[in-house]
Amino acid sequence: MTTIFAGIDDRLVVVDGDEPRVTRPGSSRLECVAASSPERLLVGTLEDGLLGSTDGGETWTRLGADTIESDAVTALAENPQDPTELWAGTEPSAVYRSTDAGETWESTPADLTALPSSGEWAFPPRPHTHHVRWLEVDPRDPEHLFVAVEAGALVTTRDRGETWRDRPPGSRRDTHSLAIHPDRPAAVYCAGGDGFARSPNGGENWTAPQTGLDHRYCWSVAVDPGDPDTVLLSAASGAYAAHTASRADTHVYRRDDWDETGSWERLDDRGLPTGEGVTRPVFVAGDQAGELYAVSNRGLYRTGDAGDSWRPVTSAWPDGLSATACRGVAVVE
Repeated sequence: MTTIFAGIDDRLVVVDGDEPRVTRPGSSRLECVAASSPERLLVGTLEDGLLGSTDGGETWTRLGADTIESDAVTALAENPQDPTELWAGTEPSAVYRSTDAGETWESTPADLTALPSSGEWAFPPRPHTHHVRWLEVDPRDPEHLFVAVEAGALVTTRDRGETWRDRPPGSRRDTHSLAIHPDRPAAVYCAGGDGFARSPNGGENWTAPQTGLDHRYCWSVAVDPGDPDTVLLSAASGAYAAHTASRADTHVYRRDDWDETGSWERLDDRGLPTGEGVTRPVFVAGDQAGELYAVSNRGLYRTGDAGDSWRPVTSAWPDGLSATACRGVAVVE
């Protein structure tokens, strides 16, 4: 059975049947979600630190409080080759690693904020600070990690944080999410507030194929599990139109041709709500060819054909979740 966890405001929506259930891990907004099984999951919160559950979200325990030097845990990632190796990012920007499924944590040997670009990092709503918005582990090389600082830099490491590389050429300054297909790890896809970018060589350098992309404030990117060239992207005209339902106007794009003549295709009227009043969808890939999930303020949807058609996963969406955007999604079998 497939279980989907979606973090929305201070609630975690758990979908493992037709009727979703809702749990409140803490008292503050959820920032990210990671799950290794239907029972074992983590959430990062804005004020309550890192919380873990071993019973599918029924009960929660604070993790890493003695090591993680922030109550704001803003990004989580799992080593695809070893689910006991986990990564967490915080505000202010720092990265931590666990090798025992989240029970204990240690900071990376090299300090992110020692990088040359760090003096330029700032998150516009809270310009006195910045945070790790996204972590992505190379599915073929677990020592290779991508860290997106919101806002200011994409940085990488090839030695689990012993050293960092600052701002690879062409990379976005406001990366919101990254995606890598395990069958082609050299191709890395980026959704940024300053546009889309793609690396053909494992993040060494980046290009910005924008043709056909009418909305350049990009939020979520995902790759078709069955085709490493087919990419879905959610986007809006800017932050103002992305996150709050009362003023939202968001759209979904797809692309599968990466030569110079390729173009983005806008996916309207495919069953997935888009346009006015819809907060930017967050995507997560399933485990079958063409299977992806999307969560917005309008609910949870699934496609089995890489976005050509979508269907709601549940018959109803919980009350009180129609005004705000999803912050993170995890899917497990």
